[in-house]
Amino acid sequence: MAQKIKRNMEKTIQQYDHVIKICEDIFVKKMKDYGVAWRILRPSSMTDQIFIKAQRIRSIEMKGTMKIAEDPRSEYIGIINYCIMALIQLEKGIADEDDLTTEETHNLYISYFNQAKDLMLNKNHDYDEAWRHMRISSITDLILMKIKRTKQIEDNAGQTIISEGIDANYLDMINYAVFALIKLEFKE
Repeated sequence: MAQKIKRNMEKTIQQYDHVIKICEDIFVKKMKDYGVAWRILRPSSMTDQIFIKAQRIRSIEMKGTMKIAEDPRSEYIGIINYCIMALIQLEKGIADEDDLTTEETHNLYISYFNQAKDLMLNKNHDYDEAWRHMRISSITDLILMKIKRTKQIEDNAGQTIISEGIDANYLDMINYAVFALIKLEFKE
């Protein structure tokens, strides 16, 4: 039993790293196209952008059709990348000018993806990879719930009484979106 758990965890790590590379590649290419123009956005604007992407996925799942060529896969990638940008915004604050170099931004990106991965490994240990038995539609719903929580915390000026903060919700959204992408990429 312990060997099976170890093999599953190694598989998850490999698949997670595969998804990281996909998202990182798109992030870097878009940064070459647009720079860090997103640095002007407030974290609440990032949350709204993540909402738009998650809501589109849910709409496609419920309707069974789409009219724009970008599929849910690209939207999950967008959720991950916007969550990482939002985490950077929480750390650095908003900027009216491009204040981060490409290298600094890329390093922050990798740092936050690694932080999300560490969180996933700890939670995955405790939950025994329960996410593998979930439907992608349930993952989408959980992301939407995390967005609602984040919006509520933002509306409360970042204050919570007992709950985790905004950053924890962004990290969870990253991991849920990674799980969805693993399910889409590796169709087991």
